[in-house]
Amino acid sequence: MYKLFYYPRNASWAPHMLLAEMRLDYELVLVDRKTEAQKNPEYLKLNPTGRIPTLVVDGEAIFESAAICLWLCERHPDKNLMPAERTLARAKFYQWLFYLNATLQPELMMYFYPQKHSADPLTHAAIKQTQQARVGDILSLIDGELTDKEFLLGNQISACDFLLFMLLHWASGFDKPPLAYTNLSRFMRSFSQRETVKKVCEIEGTLLGIYEIE
Repeated sequence: MYKLFYYPRNASWAPHMLLAEMRLDYELVLVDRKTEAQKNPEYLKLNPTGRIPTLVVDGEAIFESAAICLWLCERHPDKNLMPAERTLARAKFYQWLFYLNATLQPELMMYFYPQKHSADPLTHAAIKQTQQARVGDILSLIDGELTDKEFLLGNQISACDFLLFMLLHWASGFDKPPLAYTNLSRFMRSFSQRETVKKVCEIEGTLLGIYEIE
């Protein structure tokens, strides 16, 4: 059985949804960020970065959300959440997984935590404004990619889509949120209706009302 150390709507959200989608046996362990439990010595033994998530299996700990998702896909190829080896589709899978993890997520983190990038409080508002524009460019790119597609890789769902859903939800409070983009809006509204997504959101206490079709 897998053991996922999580906190609602943190980076653990994507692997949580993926575990549910794969219908794997897993246990959830809440890491309470409100009390900075991710900095506790016992947790740091599992994840020395002091971040969430961590996946424990067979006594070994794995951290980094995208790495966990990729490894689960490799370990359970029968779940068909990653294209076949040595195909162009597999290359596209890697492309989008790494782009979301290494480009979109860091830009969002800079927006949410400007104090970590400048010691001057007077610059924080400017950083957030700049990041909205930078993230907006990324959202426009992905919106274009989703033209005439149900998922990032076409009509076949993959682990990339769970990571995308998580990151887009994080940006829901932007001046121009993902729901303001034609294809991103369609993707989010449709994806939020998946039974596994709804199940995980119920467990984590995440409301999906903003994605209801008007």
